Amino acid sequence: MTIARWGWTNIVAAFLLCSWVVFLLPEGLASHIGCAVSTVICLFVVAFFRNPQPQVPDDPSAFASPATGTIADIEEVDDDHFIKGKAVRIGIFLSVFDVHVNRSPVNGTIAYTHYKPGKFLDARHPDATHHNEANTLGIQVDDMNGQSFQIVVRQISGLIARRIICANGLGDQLSIGELYGMIKFGSRTELFIPVTVAHEISVSVGDKVKCGETVLARLTSEGTATHE
Repeated sequence: MTIARWGWTNIVAAFLLCSWVVFLLPEGLASHIGCAVSTVICLFVVAFFRNPQPQVPDDPSAFASPATGTIADIEEVDDDHFIKGKAVRIGIFLSVFDVHVNRSPVNGTIAYTHYKPGKFLDARHPDATHHNEANTLGIQVDDMNGQSFQIVVRQISGLIARRIICANGLGDQLSIGELYGMIKFGSRTELFIPVTVAHEISVSVGDKVKCGETVLARLTSEGTATHE
């Protein structure tokens, strides 16, 4: 398992701070307790920035999960920014114990970006998707089982998360499962699929999903979006 490149500064800072605290503690029980607590903190920080390599779905009709976490909601909403119409939004809640990197759900080109400053409500709060700090990517999919359409992926900060990282911008091409960013310390990631694109949702609220690996939806040959 590798470490996300955006985490090394935090890891080094945690190690130095914990080492300094332990150095200042008097010898004896306090020092032993300090060492134990510092070790746990450092291990947590390292684990938070883990970046496991996914087994990307070998299915040309699949939308891979852009995040690791729990499916919080599946709703039909309006997207006025990029899709410009109704879309099925799949919301994923990321706890502090989940992998926090984000990966592209499809092969496509980034055709839209928008960063919105905002609040830091708990990512499970129903208003978080509207009021929290967020970074949105609109991806143009030119050939997915012969279809061309647009999707949206959105990174949303949470109560503890205070930094959204997106390493890609307009014109960049992404492959399904490709790393493009992360959200530090508890957050939410959303995938929007237009209802005009015939697809079937493969997950339900409460399901655990893995970034770049779990199939959230699949294109279907006819009809419109179907979900529970």
